[in-house]
Amino acid sequence: MGKRHVPDPPNLKKYGVPLYSVAWVPQTVLKSRQNVADDDSSDADHKSLPETEALDAGKYLVFAGGGGEGRSGIPNSVLLAHFDVASDSLSDQPVYKLGTASELPYRMALHPNGDGIICAMEMPKSCRWFDWDQNESAEVHKLGLKLSEKVLTQLDNVGLQLALAFNNDGTTLAAGGEDGSLKVFKWPSMENIINESNAHSTAKDLHFSSDGKLIASLGGGGPCRVWDISSAMVLATLTNENREIFSSCKFSEINGNRVLYIAAMIDKDKGSILTWNTQTWERISTKYILRDAICAFNVSADGKFLACGTPSGDIVIVNSTKMQVQTMIKKAHLGIITALAFSPDSRALASVSLDSSAKVTVIEEKKNGGLSLWIAIFIILIAVAAYFLKIEGIEKLFQY
Repeated sequence: MGKRHVPDPPNLKKYGVPLYSVAWVPQTVLKSRQNVADDDSSDADHKSLPETEALDAGKYLVFAGGGGEGRSGIPNSVLLAHFDVASDSLSDQPVYKLGTASELPYRMALHPNGDGIICAMEMPKSCRWFDWDQNESAEVHKLGLKLSEKVLTQLDNVGLQLALAFNNDGTTLAAGGEDGSLKVFKWPSMENIINESNAHSTAKDLHFSSDGKLIASLGGGGPCRVWDISSAMVLATLTNENREIFSSCKFSEINGNRVLYIAAMIDKDKGSILTWNTQTWERISTKYILRDAICAFNVSADGKFLACGTPSGDIVIVNSTKMQVQTMIKKAHLGIITALAFSPDSRALASVSLDSSAKVTVIEEKKNGGLSLWIAIFIILIAVAAYFLKIEGIEKLFQY
């Protein structure tokens, strides 16, 4: 008899296209759509429709991907899906799907205030802007997307951008190119701040500090450079002095102190996380995490968790305070993990893969010490009981 097919869990769905990017829809977008629905239904005889009730903050995700420009039959598209926290389940099908014809959306960045989405297209090698679909005349208000009429001239036909990022308040946009270029603009004016054509051999990752004053850019394999936004100058160059292969960089904070994490491969089989002091730019620690490459990496908004994705489809969630593995999910996906995104409240992790699957993992903080405390109390009680039994036995001995 053949092996019995085990159905996928409800928090894992396949959406028919290889996925390269994932992000959680900003709360401002969901509130805006909910307000439109509430206004239009205020004079109605019925209560809000179920579709509008589902527009809760932090429960919608955006995915981007496709089959490229070939004749594979796999479409290129930007998708929206709903995640239900109560049932820990993703929607079986996308709640919205926007085809992008022959253009493959590769990397993506959502504006933090909900203005829209920018996608780097693999072909043609340009960036496209997408607006949220505000079809207020529709009877049922659903979240949607549409290709914007806005043309980002500064990012049109400039080559494939391998990394896109907004700063936290959405006033600055950065793009890192396959050709190694780094471009930083004021948003939405697109006034140039940094335009460095040879920042790296090829750009792999970008990340702004929480205050938006710094941006880290990572080259293919290294080094990592930290730029001051106001002066457009390099503050630090962090080298792979031990021949590590750098793959991703992320700013975060530990107990109020800003640090920079770099995911790296050491000795060909040791996925590790390097931590750097952002005052002295000295390496604080090197922590071995798993025996595989780290091909996707992210940090939660509250700084408590780090997430690693591997080419084998495994997910590792790390407690940043102790730098210990908190959760290991073997074969979370069947293919290489291409992107990871924490929810705004840092309580869930979304992951996507080339196998066309998306998964949401709810993070439960482990309470250490509770069980060991009860064990310790139990041992003390046994010891006390044994002591008194011993004393009682001695007293009986002297009675005879």
